[in-house]
Amino acid sequence: MNHKIAVIPGDGIGPEIVAEAQKVLDAAGKKYGFEMEYTKVLLGGASIDVHGKPITDEAIETARSSEAVLMGSIGGDAATSPWYKLEPSLRPEAGLLAIRKALNLFANLRPAYLYEELKAACPLRDDIIGSGFDMMIMRELTGGLYFGERKTVVEDGVRKAVDTLTYDEKEIRRIAVRAFDIARKRRHLVTSVDKANVLDSSRLWRAVVEEVAKDYPDVALNHMLVDNCAMQLVKDPGQFDVILTENMFGDILSDEASMVTGSIGMLSSASLNETKFGLYEPSHGSAPDIAGKGIANPIATILSAAMMLRYSLDLDEAADAVENAVKKVLGEGYRTTDIMSEGCTQVGTQKMGDLIAQYI
Repeated sequence: MNHKIAVIPGDGIGPEIVAEAQKVLDAAGKKYGFEMEYTKVLLGGASIDVHGKPITDEAIETARSSEAVLMGSIGGDAATSPWYKLEPSLRPEAGLLAIRKALNLFANLRPAYLYEELKAACPLRDDIIGSGFDMMIMRELTGGLYFGERKTVVEDGVRKAVDTLTYDEKEIRRIAVRAFDIARKRRHLVTSVDKANVLDSSRLWRAVVEEVAKDYPDVALNHMLVDNCAMQLVKDPGQFDVILTENMFGDILSDEASMVTGSIGMLSSASLNETKFGLYEPSHGSAPDIAGKGIANPIATILSAAMMLRYSLDLDEAADAVENAVKKVLGEGYRTTDIMSEGCTQVGTQKMGDLIAQYI
């Protein structure tokens, strides 16, 4: 069986780590009887260099006609890259916002899992880590502050900027349903994070989430203010199963959660619409300072590819094989430089991809 996959290599280390994910996917396909038909799509700085804008209509249509999108990291060094001398609507990240909106990718899934082999890299104390943690952050991705009306004006000689945070109940309900569905497959706990003591949007968020919860009597729900959640993530991360939250809060909390795992280079993500279509990418950035050096960690992208197998292609056995291969490689002591520890064997980007593909 052939599967049509749009591939966005991206910027910085993106092409290097995407190549390793494709290598692993091809190894899984060889074992489990499927083939990937890849179509390259430009987005971000790579698209600016060729087309003068961060994404084209043709790129969006290519992605739309595929079963899923596998993407590397987007963007560059904001201090030195000419991409960031352009107006905001033409910068690399604008292309990412555009494809999310165009493809209705409203549900962002960011797992944060502490591998037993990487406990030493976790910045938290052993008594806090305990037996480890395994959480899924569900971030609403196409509404809220990032997509609200914005403007900058001058009033009485003073510059004033306005950003608008807007949610309607339909946007909240659909991400809440997805969170409760996923919680049913995990530990049956949803923590909804908001700022309901201050924001009307959060008060609506909390009310709609409680309405959805009535349809899931087997899933426990608790509410947590975002500032408390930020504290609890470093105080007791093991308490969380599924964290459900809006766009900006999710952006911040998912990065915090990623760092308590020991390395953001380990963390995958998926952005899904209301069908099985999804865009799969690592949680980390493009790391232009190490691009081309062959030392980037490809595991987050490889695990994102495993999520693609599971959520968009219904190839659960192959997804399990990829995830187990990653655990085996780590268990045998192979590390890229970002997760290197005493007594382990340091390998580069391609070698890490080779080893994981070998263990499929």
